[in-house]
Amino acid sequence: MSRRPPFRGPPKRSSAPPQAPRSSIPVPRSDSATAWRGETARWYDSLAGESGSDYQQQVIFPNTLRLLELKPGQRVLDVGCGQGAFSRLLAKEGARVVGIDASRDLIESARRQSPREVTYVVGDATRLSGAVEGPFDAIACILAIQNIEQVEPVFAGCAALLAPKGRLTLVMNHPAFRAPRQSGWGWDEQRKLQYRRVDSYLTPNKIPIQVHPGAQPGLVAWSFHRPLQTYVAALAKAGLAADALEEWPSHRASQPGPRAKAEDRARDEIPLFLAIRARRG
Repeated sequence: MSRRPPFRGPPKRSSAPPQAPRSSIPVPRSDSATAWRGETARWYDSLAGESGSDYQQQVIFPNTLRLLELKPGQRVLDVGCGQGAFSRLLAKEGARVVGIDASRDLIESARRQSPREVTYVVGDATRLSGAVEGPFDAIACILAIQNIEQVEPVFAGCAALLAPKGRLTLVMNHPAFRAPRQSGWGWDEQRKLQYRRVDSYLTPNKIPIQVHPGAQPGLVAWSFHRPLQTYVAALAKAGLAADALEEWPSHRASQPGPRAKAEDRARDEIPLFLAIRARRG
């Protein structure tokens, strides 16, 4: 589930400073308290498209598949699956897939777009054990954990559903560099340097995000910022051992111009996404 315009071919080069995929357009969080419904779900569905955004197609999905280390026929749970773009890709890779999301509207969209072999469940990510039946060989949670207020019950539920040696792969906007309203791009004229400004990192924060800019100013979702140590500690408490951590930059590039080289360097050096893989003992 996540946050960018639908992919329509190779990324165009832009003269603008390198931009994060709007952490201001969060994926529908798998928490029934703020599940995306109605107009919000329809807007997100059209924004991401059937196959996901260009960020998902070119950066997130292929790297997540690699970290999941799937074998044909294995069972996979897609937590916060939204309209099912990654669930459908998992099915094409030969996995037996269950997708879960708190938004009934997005689950209905996922069912319409997916083959019958993919099972979708309306359910809360903080109560996974009561919503789906394990065991699963792998679990993916793509760009959803940052929109869930309590991560400990999510990880505890994942641990309970994973088979021995099963793996959980989390993908999120990088909390060190992409905190909504607490980070942004800057330009050092003297050094001709594009840089990332970080105003706050260690303090947890709950941030309202306008999900339909310009159309419905009062319509917001919530993004929950936490430092990396919070995720590692919560995984360990659930009995999940992190064995891989990767930081993925944007795939986009700038059009020729006076700042293009600096923009591209900043885009390559300052990661956009953070991925953590953890295994059950």
